[in-house]
Formats: sequence, structure tokens, C-alpha cells
Amino acid sequence: VWFEELLRVATLGMSEAERAAIARFDADVIKPSMTGLVILQFTAEWCGPCKQLSPILDKVAADYAGKGVTLARIDVDKEKMIAAQFRVQSIPTVYAFHQGQPVVDLTAYRSEGQITKALDQILAQLKLEPAEAEKTAEIEPLIAMAEQVLAEGDAARAVNIFRQIYEIAPDEEAVVGGLLRALVANGEIDEARLLSESLKPELLKAPAIARAKAAMELAAASDGTDLQALEARAAASPDDLDARFELAVAKAAGGERDAAADALLSIIEQDPEWGEGKVRERFLHLLEAEGLADPWSRAQRRRLSALLFT
Repeated sequence: VWFEELLRVATLGMSEAERAAIARFDADVIKPSMTGLVILQFTAEWCGPCKQLSPILDKVAADYAGKGVTLARIDVDKEKMIAAQFRVQSIPTVYAFHQGQPVVDLTAYRSEGQITKALDQILAQLKLEPAEAEKTAEIEPLIAMAEQVLAEGDAARAVNIFRQIYEIAPDEEAVVGGLLRALVANGEIDEARLLSESLKPELLKAPAIARAKAAMELAAASDGTDLQALEARAAASPDDLDARFELAVAKAAGGERDAAADALLSIIEQDPEWGEGKVRERFLHLLEAEGLADPWSRAQRRRLSALLFT
């Protein structure tokens, strides 16, 4: 209501600069606050405490961006009329805005912990539906379709679908992980490697990315292997565990997960200590490539446990 009144009087003798300030305030604070939460900081270039608080607010706003929080600033020297409307007596002054109104005075909070605690309480009460949640809901059916296409063996089509989703949500771990696995399945190992090297550090820790990187390692390990020659060598010499291990790696790279798991487990059954742990490490990569929560992976873990502990 107060802002509508401000707009009404804006035509009554205000300068172009003042009208521009009102327009900026509407665009930066009022409109975003209708669906989210806006942190508004009143500041000035000469204000020492403001300079100490600003980096903290920048970090908090970035951390909470996915929850519908944005940050705006008003320079009290450049936009005196807006500051006067809020009766700003000292700076920094900080408010949280929602639906066009200041809902909480955050001025007393100066540490990251204090501010995040206050934001958590505000967001819990407002029950905002953040933009990231909406985006996730929109792309989930597309991800499911791409995963189904990949599971059916049409890697080229899966790459095409994941690329289109990636343009919409380049930071979504399920999308990036799916695209990496599709590229690997389609034989585009170099492109998958370049994409993985360009990812943000925090994204590399995601389970979906770990799964994709495991698939990349499996594919790279058998690059250029003569599969027929390996099969013949392994069949001719059952005690040649080196041949059986190389065959397992090649089978895994070719997407033959059952054959790869059988070969690795047969090595462990014959000689649990062979290879100084590299068989179990490769077995783990195989499970990671499928997803550790996948029913197939759980079944393979049970097979391994049966060999080791019975």
C-alpha cells in the first residue's frame, strides 16, 4: 500500500532521477518480493560497517538463491527519497521484503550465522516455492525419458535429449551426470572428459557425477582392447587372472555389466588377494557406474559379501 502511495505522488513535482529511483526500487525489490524474499540493504560508499556486512550478505544471498532469496541495495546518498520513505536513521539498515512489504528488520544481525538463522525462520513461515524447485519439477519428466532411452541402448538419442535438458539446467547434477554417461555410452569419451573438467568443484561431489566418472574410467581403461583376443586368451588359460581381469574391464566398458561382474567375482573367488585390491576397486567402479542404490548393484554387493564372508 505504501509503495502504491509513493507511486501516486511520484508525478507530483518529482525529478526524473527520483522517478528513476522509484522504478529501480520497483524492479529490484517490489516485483521480486511478490514471489520470493528480498534482502534490502541501505548502504553508502563511506560506511565502514556497510563494507564489512556487504560480503556476508552477498554470500548468504548466493547460498539461498535456490530458496527464492535475492539481494538489493540502496545507496542512501544517491537515492535519498527511498531512504527517507523508510526513515533510515543509520546504516547499515537491512530489511527482508515479501509481497511488497518489509516483513523483518535484519539490521541487528551482523554475522553469517545470525542472518542465516533468521532467514531459515522467515522462509519456514512463508513456505516459499523457490524457482529452483519449479525448474526441477519441470525437467524431471525429461530426465526420466532420457534415462529410459539410454537404458534401452539408444545412446545417440539419449545424448541429444540430455543436451537439450542441459541447456535449461546446466547445474542440475542428474542432468550433467546423465549427459556424461550418455556421451560415454555413445563413444564420445573425449567430450565427456572435457565436460567433466569444466564442472564446478561443488558439483563434482554429487553422487550422479561420481557415477558418471566411474563409467568414464571403465570406458577409458579398455580403450583399444581386442575383445575377441582377450576372450580367446581367457578361455585357453583359466588360471590367467590377468586375462580375466582385462576381459572384465573390457566387458564393463562395452556395457556388459553382468559379464563384467561375473568375471571380477570369479577372480575374487579363486584368489581374494590377487591384484592387491584392484579387482575390488574395479568392481566398485562397476557398481558406481550403475548407481550404488540401483537394485542390480545391491544384488552384486550381496554376491561379493557371500564370497568374502562365507
